[in-house]
Amino acid sequence: MTSNDKGGGITVPADGATAAGPKLADRPADGSPAAADPAVTEPVADSADMESEVTESGDAQALVADPAVVAATGAEAPEDDTPEEEPSASTSERSGLEETDREAAKSTAATPTARPGVSHVIVLAAERYALVGLLVAVALFFCFLPASSETFPTAANLRILAANQAVTLLLALAALIPLVAGHFDFSVGASAATASVLCAGLMQNNHAPLALAVVVALAAGLGIGLVNGVAVAWLKMNAFVSTLATATVLGGFIQWYAHGQSISNNISTALIDFGSTTWLGIPRPVFLVALVAAALWYVLGQTPYGRSLYAIGENPRAARLVGISTRGYPLLAFAGAGLVAGIAGVVLTARTAGATADNGTTMLFPALAAVFLGATAIRPGRFNVFGTVFGVALVAVSVSGLTLAGTSDWVNPVFNGGALAVAVGLSTYLRRRSGKAD
Repeated sequence: MTSNDKGGGITVPADGATAAGPKLADRPADGSPAAADPAVTEPVADSADMESEVTESGDAQALVADPAVVAATGAEAPEDDTPEEEPSASTSERSGLEETDREAAKSTAATPTARPGVSHVIVLAAERYALVGLLVAVALFFCFLPASSETFPTAANLRILAANQAVTLLLALAALIPLVAGHFDFSVGASAATASVLCAGLMQNNHAPLALAVVVALAAGLGIGLVNGVAVAWLKMNAFVSTLATATVLGGFIQWYAHGQSISNNISTALIDFGSTTWLGIPRPVFLVALVAAALWYVLGQTPYGRSLYAIGENPRAARLVGISTRGYPLLAFAGAGLVAGIAGVVLTARTAGATADNGTTMLFPALAAVFLGATAIRPGRFNVFGTVFGVALVAVSVSGLTLAGTSDWVNPVFNGGALAVAVGLSTYLRRRSGKAD
């Protein structure tokens, strides 16, 4: 390596070529400085991140090297005509940080990203879709069971099954909303029964038009939900006790209003047709249920309100500390539950062409069983809309298959109660495990 050549602005090896660049013009044999190549530009100020620049002139090229390249090749850095300045402390610190960042980047690039194992993926898939697989298995069982194989897989039975479960699914979706916020609502069944009695009673006793009867029924459900929300969210009453008290009061109101009898006169034919006819081979109530489920899925899963409601249900204190309204949001959740229960009451009137003096308890527990079963699927440990839909389908298919197989009447309530107990246990376990994992 020769001494620093200030004429050309760069140091070159004796053979006339740099370590990183093309061969330069030959130098005089006596070692005297060669004439500066006019193609070589003015030296560029050195910087830790300066990239190498090459300027060509004819067949000769000059390389202004990055300091890192100069150090690696053993060449000396080019000198500038201006006086050199001492590097400031901030420049040195910045160079050190940049060097550290480069080393960290190299280390990160060299380390492969950890990926979940195949067994872990299989376990997650089994947790998410075990309920779906169980639904398929139960349906296939009753399809091939000799006692039910002739009637269970028919299109007529499937239509009846879907239409009858429209009310149950609406009640399950109504109960789902407060459960997301961590509160039970045992009054959704009574709210649906109240809306059904009011809708039918206004048409029979007051000859009210269909639109008015429906609006009053929905308003009644919404009002019941607001009362529950005020009691739980603002007065801090226990949701289990307060909603159970509401359901008891509503049961008494239904008996008083209907005089203990069924209401079936002067019911609008348009409402009856909606509950009993099909469109494109599918019962019309199913389309309404699908619309409500899609809207609820969007609100709970795709909006800030829904995510805040999940946060309240998982940790109310933390949600309050980050500024989420732990009073207003649950109040809206109970109001939404009442509104959906009101829709279920109107559909119930359409399906039965009237109303009965029933307190709605028989409709409540299958809906709750479906909600808790749904918390074990799709998003295990969390109440979710799609899981609830599959939960309702599993309960409905099981009960229908048992009925067509000729089982006794006592089997259905036993199955509903057992399914509810198992669903609560599984969902509680998954919620605790997901909390530990987080």
